[in-house]
Amino acid sequence: MAEPKNILFIMFDQLRWDYLSCYGHPHLKTPNIDRLAAKGVRFTRAYVQSPLCGPSRMSTYTGRYVHSHGASWNNVPLKVGERTMGDHLRDAGMGCWLVGKTHMAADAEGMRRLGLEPDSVIGARVSECGFDVFERDDGMRPEGPDGLYDPGGALKYNEYLRGKGYEGDNPWHDYANSAVDDTGNVLSGWFLKNSDLPANIREEDSETPYLTRRGMEFIEGQGDKRWLCHLSYIKPHWPYIVPEPYASMFGRQDFLPPVRSQAERDTDHPVFRGFQNAPVGRALSRDDVRDKVLRAYMGLIKQCDDQMGVLLGWLEETGRMDDTMIVVTSDHGDFMGDHWMGEKTFFHDASIKVPLIVYDPSEKADATRGTVCDALVECLDLLPTFVEAAGSDPSRLDHVLEGKSLLPLLRGGAARERGAVFCEYDYSASPLAGKLGLHPADARMFMVFDGRWKMIHFEGGFRPMLFDLDADPDELEDLGASPAQENIRAALYDRLFAWARRPAARTTISNEALRNARGKSGRTGVLIGVVGEEEAEPEIVAKYVGRKARDMRGSKAAE
Repeated sequence: MAEPKNILFIMFDQLRWDYLSCYGHPHLKTPNIDRLAAKGVRFTRAYVQSPLCGPSRMSTYTGRYVHSHGASWNNVPLKVGERTMGDHLRDAGMGCWLVGKTHMAADAEGMRRLGLEPDSVIGARVSECGFDVFERDDGMRPEGPDGLYDPGGALKYNEYLRGKGYEGDNPWHDYANSAVDDTGNVLSGWFLKNSDLPANIREEDSETPYLTRRGMEFIEGQGDKRWLCHLSYIKPHWPYIVPEPYASMFGRQDFLPPVRSQAERDTDHPVFRGFQNAPVGRALSRDDVRDKVLRAYMGLIKQCDDQMGVLLGWLEETGRMDDTMIVVTSDHGDFMGDHWMGEKTFFHDASIKVPLIVYDPSEKADATRGTVCDALVECLDLLPTFVEAAGSDPSRLDHVLEGKSLLPLLRGGAARERGAVFCEYDYSASPLAGKLGLHPADARMFMVFDGRWKMIHFEGGFRPMLFDLDADPDELEDLGASPAQENIRAALYDRLFAWARRPAARTTISNEALRNARGKSGRTGVLIGVVGEEEAEPEIVAKYVGRKARDMRGSKAAE
């Protein structure tokens, strides 16, 4: 085929780039993802636009930076009016469907204001990032004294589990994400001390195989329709627990040592120190806790890879590999104790650099199969890539889409000139912002990385942080206060300010339309600065020259 007919967009949640064997992990073997990389292009410097699920995904789904689309934290709604992946692809004649997670909150107030009913076709799409939903499962059904975190979480999956004999009001927690002792007591996966225990569920009923089957069910039902399927896996995101045989596959001999230094621990930077001292940072900085969590985390990744084997094998057997573009990536990484932190909410590569593998079935991509691309790319580049693969010209949308299509790189074209990548994080709703006494406008930070130098700017009056990844690839030495790098920081601030000045809010008229409008107002009768008709082209002033009108001034008008 000249172009891919369909797109399978696979996103894992919280998968580190360096925990795949094709990216260099020495002990965690991922032969199925590696096999896909051998058929496509593996990108080594792909960056997300925020180190948190919700805003990162919204950037990928809109092709826009976080402070362009405004969904800056988990459960901050994507405002009505933002064009999404589904909007762009349906315009190109391709359906756009979800199987799995988005972590998107609907703009209920905006929909009410505009009279959009949630159960209408348009209302449902606006509520779901523009996707038509085959099955949404954000993989989150925790419950506390204030109720459920997500009342809609894991509903269909819980129904499936009950049908398989897993009893209770929340089998997602009691079986899929917990262990059990010999007397039947549930050992919650929320407690990190239980992470090295096997989940109390048959492996084939756990979340990752379940979503693989649901993805295949969707694809099988599409017939000859053109589609993008966003198969969005929940794992290896916490709760960190996995069923056998994966729970017993990895031990201390397989773990990479944590990347951290005493100088980092002794930092004078209040924000960095605050993230280190968060409960998850303190927990994952303990070797005994990290060892338990890594057993589960690596087991979850191994299970993900095995399911990629199931999926890719089925696509090959059914002939769908011949006409389906396949993308594998993650919404962010996981610190796993590196830099004395857990979770993902900072700007080291452990968190914001992600795996990105793209298989393009087109013959035009044959020359790049099995190659590695070191170009700086961003996850918001995926949407313009999909638009182009669907047969449309993404340059017509360059006033909306802030990324650039990767298709030229997939098909042997020259690497694009990109001076830097950007990432941002709004931590105004976090406990740290309260501890630091910050107004929400000041609890924000931005990263700019030019391929060597990575600088983090903090609102709120805090000094920047700076890392030289050529000399210090582990990002252990903060040069943010070093006089020797003053010029480097100034140059990076210039890049950051230029990026912040882009016209991201102007999305209702294209750049092409603006170019075409130049000088056109005169042709509709607007003449600015014209002293006399002789200065203008005759056809421009024709409606104003040689006209007659009755004299209506004073007494003459009365006559």
